Amino acid sequence: MADQKNRRLRIIPPVHEVVSALEHGEEFRPFLANDGPRLTLAIRQALQELRDHLLGEEGAWPWASPADAEREAAVMTGDAEEAEVEARLWGWLREEVLRILTSRSAVSLRHIINATGVILHTNCGRALLAPEVADFVAAQAGHYSNLELNLESGERGSRYVHVEKLLCALTGAEAAMVVNNNAAAVLLIMNTLAAGGEVVVSRGELVEVGGSFRIPEVLKAGGARLVEVGATNKTWLRDYEQAIGSQTALLLKVHTSNYRIEGFTHAVSARELVELGARQGLPVVEDLGSGSFLDGSQLGLPPEPTIGQSVEAGLSLVSFSGDKLLGGPQAGIIVGKKEYVERLRSNQLTRALRIDKLTLAGLEGTLHMYAEGRGPDLPVWHMLAAPPALLREKAERLCSALSDHPKLQAEVQEGFSQVGGGAWPTVNLPTWVCALRPQSGSVNDLEEFLRRGSLPILARIQKDRVLLDGRTLLTGEEEEIIRRLADWC
Repeated sequence: MADQKNRRLRIIPPVHEVVSALEHGEEFRPFLANDGPRLTLAIRQALQELRDHLLGEEGAWPWASPADAEREAAVMTGDAEEAEVEARLWGWLREEVLRILTSRSAVSLRHIINATGVILHTNCGRALLAPEVADFVAAQAGHYSNLELNLESGERGSRYVHVEKLLCALTGAEAAMVVNNNAAAVLLIMNTLAAGGEVVVSRGELVEVGGSFRIPEVLKAGGARLVEVGATNKTWLRDYEQAIGSQTALLLKVHTSNYRIEGFTHAVSARELVELGARQGLPVVEDLGSGSFLDGSQLGLPPEPTIGQSVEAGLSLVSFSGDKLLGGPQAGIIVGKKEYVERLRSNQLTRALRIDKLTLAGLEGTLHMYAEGRGPDLPVWHMLAAPPALLREKAERLCSALSDHPKLQAEVQEGFSQVGGGAWPTVNLPTWVCALRPQSGSVNDLEEFLRRGSLPILARIQKDRVLLDGRTLLTGEEEEIIRRLADWC
């Protein structure tokens, strides 16, 4: 056992040799330019970690895992070729030294590559801003702005003026305002219009959104009392009518954008609720969730109400998200009748829920693209509309570049992408993927290897393959994936 440990320890290269090997790597240049000794210190730490692993009770290499225990055992007993051991050793050293360097200096929020094919990936920040919009946000971030300054009068102005006219023009609404997300929008509406009163809503619309936040709890936090009507699968107009009483403050419709009830169903339309509200003197509000200005049916997607259609139905207020199908930053957008929007603005909660200048810049830039007829150019809609031929070409390029990899089997396969973000939850978007099967180790090892690199790559596992979906890859990211996989051994 001692001889085996000594043999493994002798394979470990000296510090100066590792420095010479790594200092020419492009990923290490920023650390050399700013503080050369940091690279040496990180190498010393990585080599010490390596020695600790080998001198530990199990005496294993740090990259050893149960999935490839048999091969690792061969390496540790000297049955495998020394060249293979050194290849894995140098690969581990590069990754570990870079991890040490970045963990000491990098911020927590990191750029990643999304190869999952989930367009509005909640864990990855949902909608991407258009490049020109991102540039506009960056410009506003680095300069003072007229956020709440009326440049004509020199007096204090409202931050909402930068987007209100655009929102009204795009939706046909009388007025508009924005808070920090759609849950906040619903909270503000309930607290303003229904605090101490009752809100009537269908049982089939009591949705739960991400992070276990539920509509009933949001209503309760706003000071309203929930009155459920109908059944899970069927709610009729008479159910609302029978529930209206002296304490009723408003009628609420919640669009079930993140799930579907199919089969023996019935729901009351927004227009029917508006007519009922008018007869009873009650405001009618719709939480549209993943609101969209564009009609997805033109891309073969199931019909969904657009924001304009909801406003046209005569609803008092409509709320929706900014970072889903809209393709902008996280925001809770409220459009509707001027009298109700003015009441929302007067609520003291509005200041606590208001958006900052960067969100406002992202939203204004996105809305301008819609106003100019360039909504389809936004990344979310560009990805939704990606033609199958293009997706197959991306998958073929990846597989071709990896065809000679000795430790990976890559093949082009048909697959499905998802919209994500609670939008069109039952829709699978046909796509083509590069399906990877490692010749050594497991698919879980490979997925982790991609995810834990200096530039994390997020893939998905399906049927014992790691899938790379080109639908959500940006320009230049295929090359990054190929470079990363070159280190898999």
